Amino acid sequence: MQVKKFHTGYYDANSYLVNGKVLIDTGINTNSLISEIEKIIDIKNIELIILTHCHYDHTASAEIISKKSGADIAIHKADIKLLHHDEGSAAAAFGSKAPSFEPDILLEGGENISISDEEHLEIIHTPGHTPGCICLYEPLSKSLFSGDTIFPQGSIGRTDFIGGSAAQISNSIKKITQLDIKIMYPGHGEPTSDNVNRQIELSYHMAKNIFNII
Repeated sequence: MQVKKFHTGYYDANSYLVNGKVLIDTGINTNSLISEIEKIIDIKNIELIILTHCHYDHTASAEIISKKSGADIAIHKADIKLLHHDEGSAAAAFGSKAPSFEPDILLEGGENISISDEEHLEIIHTPGHTPGCICLYEPLSKSLFSGDTIFPQGSIGRTDFIGGSAAQISNSIKKITQLDIKIMYPGHGEPTSDNVNRQIELSYHMAKNIFNII
């Protein structure tokens, strides 16, 4: 699996181009992201944009990139209401309005999205940061795109936004601990391949300790 990370602004989430045809999250700085993508591929090669959740720093550029590339946009169905809500999408925090586009694909979790003859992305519903948060797991390379559910060094996503849930994010992280992961591509910060399973265990213990969950 080939992964190219883009990070085009201080407040931007990471965007990941997978095998030159699937874009995971889009950030805010549309023109900068398009410029970076077009340095390595024709943007029309992008077939699918997958949004890990509804927050503006992950979704703002999706509509324009979709129009330029012809790619469909996918997001979990549980995040649709918040996607179009100024506060629920966190767009208001950036002094902006929530996106108005309608996604082409509504995910439920459990889907397998083919990215090559041998590779696929498993959609894992991981609510807690938002109701429709997802992680994506590629089993051949044992890669996890963790969105804002978990981060390196035992960090976890915030639950104080609209739709956040401490109990749900703890259960979601517990679900992720069942996977064998060699590399994690987080929604913010740098990817890590340093004993990732242990890092995720630390995230789970942190969640339990912070939220007093037995």
